Amino acid sequence: MSVLTRDEAQTRARLLDVHRYTIDLDLTAGDEHFTSRTVIRFTARADADTFVELKPAELLSAHLDGHPLDPDTLDDNRLPLTGLTAGEHELHVDARMRYSRTGEGMHRFTDPTDGETYLYTQLFMEDVQRVFAAFDQPDLKAVFDLTVTAPEGSSVLANGITEQLPDGRWQAAPTPPISTYLVAVAAGPWHSVRTEHRGLPFGIHCRRSLAPHLDTDADELLEITRQCYDRYHEKFAEPYPFDSYDQAFVPEFNAGAMENPGLVTFRDEFVYRSAVTDTERQTRAMVIAHEMAHMWFGDLVTLRWWDDIWLNESFAEYMGYQTLTEATRYTDTWTDFGVTRKAWGYDADQRPSTHPVAPEKVDDTASALLNFDGISYAKGASALRQLVTWLGEKDFLAGINTHFARHKFANATLADFIDSLASATERDVHAWADTWLRTTGVDTLTPTVTPGTDHTCALTVEHTGSRPHRIAVGLYDQDITDEGRHLVLRERLDLDIPQSEPHPLGKRPALLLLNDGDLTYAKIRFDPESFDTVTANLSGLPEPLTRAVVWNALRDSVRDGELPPTAYLDAARTHLPHETDLALVQGVLAFAATHITNRYLTPEQRPAALATLTSLCRDLIRRTEDGDNPGLRLIAVRHFIDVAAQPDTIAAWLADTTVPGGPELDPELRWRVLARLAVLGATDDDAITAELDRDPSATGQEGAARCRAALPEPEAKARAWASMFERDDLSNYLFTATAQGFWQPEQADLTRPYVPRYYDDAVTVAARRGPAIADAAGRWAFPTHAVDEETLHLGETCLAEADPTPSLRRKLVDQLDDLRRALRVRNG
Repeated sequence: MSVLTRDEAQTRARLLDVHRYTIDLDLTAGDEHFTSRTVIRFTARADADTFVELKPAELLSAHLDGHPLDPDTLDDNRLPLTGLTAGEHELHVDARMRYSRTGEGMHRFTDPTDGETYLYTQLFMEDVQRVFAAFDQPDLKAVFDLTVTAPEGSSVLANGITEQLPDGRWQAAPTPPISTYLVAVAAGPWHSVRTEHRGLPFGIHCRRSLAPHLDTDADELLEITRQCYDRYHEKFAEPYPFDSYDQAFVPEFNAGAMENPGLVTFRDEFVYRSAVTDTERQTRAMVIAHEMAHMWFGDLVTLRWWDDIWLNESFAEYMGYQTLTEATRYTDTWTDFGVTRKAWGYDADQRPSTHPVAPEKVDDTASALLNFDGISYAKGASALRQLVTWLGEKDFLAGINTHFARHKFANATLADFIDSLASATERDVHAWADTWLRTTGVDTLTPTVTPGTDHTCALTVEHTGSRPHRIAVGLYDQDITDEGRHLVLRERLDLDIPQSEPHPLGKRPALLLLNDGDLTYAKIRFDPESFDTVTANLSGLPEPLTRAVVWNALRDSVRDGELPPTAYLDAARTHLPHETDLALVQGVLAFAATHITNRYLTPEQRPAALATLTSLCRDLIRRTEDGDNPGLRLIAVRHFIDVAAQPDTIAAWLADTTVPGGPELDPELRWRVLARLAVLGATDDDAITAELDRDPSATGQEGAARCRAALPEPEAKARAWASMFERDDLSNYLFTATAQGFWQPEQADLTRPYVPRYYDDAVTVAARRGPAIADAAGRWAFPTHAVDEETLHLGETCLAEADPTPSLRRKLVDQLDDLRRALRVRNG
């Protein structure tokens, strides 16, 4: 496929002014294909040649200004438009298009629970070309007028309000000018809950089989939506720019959600079938807030080219967390950001594939797709949080509102945004942008406490890196009571880095914590006395966000080889039994199990680590026997299952359908137990089939695939491998589930022959099935447990000689860097 280059996009944008798309989709033509008829009205500013993009199964016809074009001139995904003259033009394209099974383009899904079929679009980057012909670049905005013929019994959702016509077709209201990648349609027998807020139609939608679960949470979902909508209207001078606000929870969705104007699509795992923690509900609420922020950042004002992805994602990420904190019951969202999202950014920024938040040049769409990562989201949001700290929220919002006013329904660049900010402040935001948005890597801040006279001391911060920081420094003293040792905040002082001189502190605190409040993006270290205090008293810190900063510092120290992995485990064993914040418990246990136990410790050390985590989870389960903290108990039960080295206890839970004292095993817990029993060789295919009969849902199908791939039998591994790499009938979700089950540290000897096979087979399947499967193959099917020089050598050879697709190459580069880091940690 020909990818669009930045130069080509700039040339075409200078040539064309695209006015309107009239699109007619017929989704009743069978299980494999649909028909797409597109009329594009546009103006050419000069005599020239150009092209329109589409990826059809068959191009049926094309006419430019009434004159036929030869379908055979379609070259890959480009149909040439030669001999254009300056003036108005009309292009008609009729094509037969393929349905997708990978979440790209027009995805088709049949619900195994009831046999109902659902269709939805995901047109991001280049996937609009899988649905209709388009001048596919973000700065050629146009009005979209959409008509859909859907199967009987379906309802149709789109960017604008839809109505069913007398002939049975569905007509969507024309959109304001939007980019091609933001067009959306969803068809099927949706279960819908509709309401109205401030005169605007609101709707939430899901598959019929999930209707009881959506109805259970409908009040919460709509309340979060209303609260965020109202808060954004307090922040932004520009009103919500579209005619309705629908949120559709759709199956087998690759991302968390997509910000299609007027029709946001979410992965339907957010419609909870089983028990979840309040932190998971908070995450869902954050995604709602994030996507609504995109209605302004991304949809109303859209990036001109993909080098400014951060103008979409960093802003939505920051606004999602901040607005949730301000407007809803979730008032501690930055703790979850610190322990989960921020770690994602730190990790990405220390790999060879790192890039600036705002790279100066992204050459083509294939390169752009790789930048939707922890840097564009988490690091960018962290940079904005630091900007607000430095600039002040009043000036920050003033600059944003100027930006919206100048560029609404149009496109903008980093330079445009910085100019808008500069109009609201006397600070040098251009210099700030150069140091924060154009550079890579993570700064490190290390304190030195120098004794003075009369029991006083002074603070000097060693700064490794190039960015200025405005941070808070927490000074904590020990308080010993009958209940134990606690740390009490004496003072939180503001400090600009780099310093001009040492900062006097008065009496030496027991703990000096840099970046208290987590307002900047930097790794922090401890002075020796503070480290001793943290080791003994971490759980005695009063605020969850402060504890998150400490846990992140310990995590970074392990990854950098400065703290033994076993010391992190010891800290978790000591302090998690006293932790109250669910995001912290989940984040620390996840890092301890996934990274430390499965990668950073040797196979010989792993059993002791599993025993430590089992003991820790057992303590948390005992602590929650009174039922006062069901979320904490659920986290402990999940992790107890995942680290079980012996099957007896969890097998008894499955047989009894409950954990003693609760919770009862809902479908998620039953599949989790069965997957662990499969790894341990304590179940078989008959039991998996019986469980699938009990839960034949889409989630059940994924659970069965995961369990079957995890069975420690040569035949099971061979079948799983063939289903992933030799056949193309697995959907994106079933591919991922199979990959998640395949590699298990307990089965290293059994799967060793597949390690060298992985690289050749991953390269082949990525080229054959496209970016979504390439991403899954690189992320989930990689042998992460195989921490050895041979795996590293095989991977480096693959990168040098096998020419993997860009999506797979990026994943392999990251995986191999993580492998090198694990080897360094193991080797001390």
